[in-house]
Amino acid sequence: MKQLIGLGSEVATVQLGEDPKVGALVSGGLLTCIPSLPLKEVAKRMSRAKVSCILIVENDQLLGIWTEGDTRKLDFSKPDLLTTPISSLMSFPVISVNYDARLSETAAFMKERGLRRLLVLNQQGEPLGMLTQSDLVRYQGVENYLLMRNVGSSIRRAPLRLNASLTIAAAVVRLREAGVEAAVVEQGKGRPPSIITERDLIILLAEELSTLTLQEFIKHELFCVPKNMSLLHAVDLLREKGFRHLGVVNCDEQGKPTEELCGLLSFTDILSSIEYEYVNQLRSALEARDLALKTSTEHLLLAQKVIEASLDGIIITDSKGVIQAVNPSFTTLTGYSSEEAIGQTPAMLSSGRHDKEFYQVMWKSMLTQGYWQGEVWNRRKNGEVYAEWLTITGIRNSKGIIRQFAAIFSDITDRKLKEEQIHSMAYYDELTGLANRRLLLDRLKQALANAHYHKHKMGVLFLDLDLFKRINDSLGHQAGDEVLQNIAQRLETSVREGDSVARLGGDEFMVLVPEVESLHLLEALAARLISVLTKPLTIQKNHLVVSTSIGISVFPNDGLTAEVLLKHADTAMYRAKEAGRNSYCFYNSQMGERSFADLTLEHRLRLALNNRNLYLVYQPKIDVSNQQWVGMEALLRWDDAILGSVSPAEFIPLAEKLGLIEDLGDRVIEQVCLQLQIWLAAGYQPPTISINVSARQLLDTYFAKRVFKLLAAYKIPTHLIELELTESCLIIGDEDDQYQLLKQFEAGGIKLSIDDFGTGYSSLSYLRKLPLSTIKIDASFIAELPSNNEDAQLVKAIIGMALALRMDVVAEGVETSAQAALLHSLGCSVCQGYWLARPAKVEQVAGWLAAATEGKWPEFPESWQPTVFKS
Repeated sequence: MKQLIGLGSEVATVQLGEDPKVGALVSGGLLTCIPSLPLKEVAKRMSRAKVSCILIVENDQLLGIWTEGDTRKLDFSKPDLLTTPISSLMSFPVISVNYDARLSETAAFMKERGLRRLLVLNQQGEPLGMLTQSDLVRYQGVENYLLMRNVGSSIRRAPLRLNASLTIAAAVVRLREAGVEAAVVEQGKGRPPSIITERDLIILLAEELSTLTLQEFIKHELFCVPKNMSLLHAVDLLREKGFRHLGVVNCDEQGKPTEELCGLLSFTDILSSIEYEYVNQLRSALEARDLALKTSTEHLLLAQKVIEASLDGIIITDSKGVIQAVNPSFTTLTGYSSEEAIGQTPAMLSSGRHDKEFYQVMWKSMLTQGYWQGEVWNRRKNGEVYAEWLTITGIRNSKGIIRQFAAIFSDITDRKLKEEQIHSMAYYDELTGLANRRLLLDRLKQALANAHYHKHKMGVLFLDLDLFKRINDSLGHQAGDEVLQNIAQRLETSVREGDSVARLGGDEFMVLVPEVESLHLLEALAARLISVLTKPLTIQKNHLVVSTSIGISVFPNDGLTAEVLLKHADTAMYRAKEAGRNSYCFYNSQMGERSFADLTLEHRLRLALNNRNLYLVYQPKIDVSNQQWVGMEALLRWDDAILGSVSPAEFIPLAEKLGLIEDLGDRVIEQVCLQLQIWLAAGYQPPTISINVSARQLLDTYFAKRVFKLLAAYKIPTHLIELELTESCLIIGDEDDQYQLLKQFEAGGIKLSIDDFGTGYSSLSYLRKLPLSTIKIDASFIAELPSNNEDAQLVKAIIGMALALRMDVVAEGVETSAQAALLHSLGCSVCQGYWLARPAKVEQVAGWLAAATEGKWPEFPESWQPTVFKS
């Protein structure tokens, strides 16, 4: 039943003060019970006796032990907890030590095993008494050390804080998970904190309280001491008041205590400090070696004792780094015996993680300053790599020359792993592995500083999945988590290197674009993300399509701080949702403070769409070489009863922002089909009609099906329809999806043309692959012809490229006969512009068509003299 400490032969050394035998420090009066005794009775006995443990004995045989610390292992929510026999809860075997063991060796053993108490056996092997942490502090003769050190030096971590509303069962779980003996109980503003300890849990069990929360149970206000109080004074307070813990508060610059709680102090913390001081004593002993030899051999014996007992690894080398001695802890930590290490250099432990420069800096510091301290990764004998905190001190002779080095190191691998876990939890989303809000804010602030310094734009995209709650509600949270993980992967693979993706929580994501070359490319990114995210997912054998709404804010236009940019991107995202979801929206200042005029325009546009008040006009395309009317373009117009005539440049972007452009585009196509049906029924032969298509329509995989369905419904031949795409349409979304969509139109007999050519960013290699039939030269290149030679050369190049690609060419914005003559001479005969014909209403177009049917040429403006262009 016993687990005894194996002690070697005694070494004739002298500790600071006397090193007594543990048998002389304990007294009898051990509390015992039978194994069948229920937990509540055990707790009552311990509470009455005011002891921290009880031994379980049967027929004079020691079966086990149950301590205050074991309360943290209990499930306080179990209804039968109090009646549980102690035999099912006790720990065994009972760890013990013989009465003649020395206190210093026993203290080292308890520290190594993490023990708070140890059973002492008499000469006959019978229980004599219990040695506790307070005994170690009381009898080790360390008062001088305690006097020189303050309380703050023993505080290694912040206290566990629990809300008073927490249930006892939940509080015990928190204590167990944190691995602490006590926690601070916060009762709200204006009320002092309290404390909950293992001893309080004993009292709770003993009194069979049915309390549910900490608020109903806590009785004592936390007694606090300032951080700068000496440890000796703190130990005296613990003894005098019978406390197990003291609260520790910070001090201001004048040394006066504040109300800011920074830790809890217990005997465990004090013992850690004492061990640390013993190790530091080694350094003092080594630095004063010559003096110690002259004054007393006791100091050398002290150093030897400290080295042997220290839990930290210690290496002594000569001035060249050759190992002369190591302590037992060196062997424990590295796996190398003293025989294997002596005569070697510390390079035998090298892990290979540090380069040559690292060790050069270390040696330079040791030789010039006589000291080096830092974190090192080394390798054990078994090949395992571990982290250590290493302190190297040069030992000088009487002439000040370094003759030896003393290295003290401790294994901090566990701490490093916990730090990495804490860092990961603090900065990364556990579910998706993406950066979380905290890390995103750090990156955003860095990107802001860089953008401000280099004076470039920066973008923030706020994404919120549409109707995500329905997935959780219908398929469960596990399916929802799988969706979020898939979305995160798609986002990461869809952004550029250097862009950051983060999950803010729930179904909200953020994309940070630190350098924005143009808003056009930012819009292209948003459209690409929508396209990527809406591709079907297979989750738990269910096929799902998840859409997203994106809000975009840009530095410096929409804000100068991280908080403002995030807020404005969030605002824009909600506008995208209001506009019908699965779309993106740029922030503008009117979203935060919209004027009456903006609200009126939006209201009137929605009303006009509902009442079908928007109408089409048609502008002819004329081949000036043979005076043929070869086509016309359908243009949308809006005359409002209140606002008057509203420019397309004003209401088309508004429709895009409000998410109405797809519906509006479909209505235009349907209206053209209806008008063609009327003209064909009247016996007219209308030319091909061009219809402008938006970028968002091209993102819709069902767009082509809807167009062909309308043509079939109105019985319109496909050769009468041409779709005009802007260059910007072709750089938004997935190239393969776009190509397949355009091929559907080509296969169905619908012509495709590029509008406003020369103003976008599309690549010629990409355009060459697309099934396009016509290029329309943008009016901006025509406006200054024929006087502007540079524009003339650009137009010539565009015409030459189109002819090389076997495409037709149309010039927009032709306003003079001189422009038409030059274009004709360069190879572009089809023109469109006010000089030839202004956009006309349906009635006027019907007149032209009637005249053409009767063999009469439509009456276009007299200023048009087509004969001058005949070859």
